Amino acid sequence: MLAWTVYISFLGVLGLMLLPKGNASAARKVAMLSAVAGLLVAVAGFIQFKAGEILTVAKLPWVPSLGIEYHLAADGVSLTLVLLTGLAAVGGILFSWNIEHRAKEFFAFYLALIGGVYGVFLSFDLFLLFVFYEIAIVPKYFIIAIWGSTRKEYGAMKLALYSFVGSAMVLIGLIAAYVVSGAQTMNVLELAKHPFPHSFQVWAFPLVFVGFAILAGMWPFHTWAPTGHVAAPTAASMLLAGVVMKLGAYGCLRVAMTLFPEGLEAWKTWIAVLAVIGIVYGAMVALVQKDFKFVIGYSSVSHMGFVLLGLVTLNTIGLSGAVLQMFSHGIIAGLLFAVVGRMVYERTHTRELSVLEGMNLVKAMPFAAVTFVIAGAASMGLPGFSGFVAELQVLIGAWKAFPTLAVITGVGILIGVAYTLRAIQQAFFGEAKERGAPVPHDDEETKHAEQEIRAPITIPERIGAVLLIGTSLVIGLYPRILLDVIFPSFNSPLFDGLRRVGLQ
Repeated sequence: MLAWTVYISFLGVLGLMLLPKGNASAARKVAMLSAVAGLLVAVAGFIQFKAGEILTVAKLPWVPSLGIEYHLAADGVSLTLVLLTGLAAVGGILFSWNIEHRAKEFFAFYLALIGGVYGVFLSFDLFLLFVFYEIAIVPKYFIIAIWGSTRKEYGAMKLALYSFVGSAMVLIGLIAAYVVSGAQTMNVLELAKHPFPHSFQVWAFPLVFVGFAILAGMWPFHTWAPTGHVAAPTAASMLLAGVVMKLGAYGCLRVAMTLFPEGLEAWKTWIAVLAVIGIVYGAMVALVQKDFKFVIGYSSVSHMGFVLLGLVTLNTIGLSGAVLQMFSHGIIAGLLFAVVGRMVYERTHTRELSVLEGMNLVKAMPFAAVTFVIAGAASMGLPGFSGFVAELQVLIGAWKAFPTLAVITGVGILIGVAYTLRAIQQAFFGEAKERGAPVPHDDEETKHAEQEIRAPITIPERIGAVLLIGTSLVIGLYPRILLDVIFPSFNSPLFDGLRRVGLQ
């Protein structure tokens, strides 16, 4: 049943291509129908899933001569991220309801990206995973380059180049694993059982891990992320932070750590150091940004550092915290980008905090202000929201593995509180600046600008905000919904190698 998340997305692309040109309303409806159907399938699969099992969804020969199969399966980790993808897909369309320019093509690229993401999370054949990984990357370039803003060509090209360099590193590692294993299979379950030589794992692990981690925003390979976030249209920013960065972190866990556990043991301290640098550095740079969207872009780099840190703790608390942080950050970052990009920027036509400070937006658009305050509180890790549980677990896991780094991580959290409060204060609660001479009533440009700022938040925007806030609250108040599925996953045969090197 879960395979239909992939099929529905690509059927949606086909349906959009058959629509007449210029019918934006029909394009939106087809895209929304496809995204909602995918989400419902994900929810149904999540409800029916038995914790601890690896559920085979589809398994057919694909390239028999090479042992490559069309193998879709799910465990608790992948199922959690499939659910995240469904939520992010629906939210992104709700916040893109105003798209009129080439709407058919926009939503076709959008659904192709979503289909690729679903495919990555469900692929248990590594060649198939790589194919879906590339499918997810290509539409992102066109979405940013065509519908983006603020040096959109530069942002799209930088994202593409970084992504393809990372992909090349991953591909080299996968081919090497295939050849060295001699197993004539790309099935991750089979390759995980193979005892690769220690010397091979020591160089293959960083190659594959860093190749995937580039897309996860790992410092110092993170610079594509803020640039891409700022250049992307709202829905693309939501997907980039919400699910695309999670592809990288998922690949680190599912492929690099599973296949090369001894390599992880050799390199884990170095990766933990880079993760903590990313947490603190991303927070410090976010603290001094003048562009509202850059603040959220660098905050994503900081929060993804928690994911990478949790992955290398080699204990189930840290690992489950990392997976929960992937889900939590996908929801919260998506909401933050929705407020900044759709509610604020498209009405004020500026993201400069110094300019927004003089608009007193808390009165002009109170719903946007309240939504951002709530999302900001969730991002800071306020108890009651999903971010609190996720970051707490990562910190506990990090304390067990790297006590000194855990303390430094706490500094990053404090800086995170500072940049979030600064953004809230400047963007929404600044004092309205006094004007000099009164503006004549026939000044059409000024009147039009004021009307746009006062334009009410639309119903799709309100539904999207409620959906994402509600999800973060539900998981924050009752995290067992996800943790009861995530925790048992680490007892599966996939993680036998990690248990041999000390997974507790």
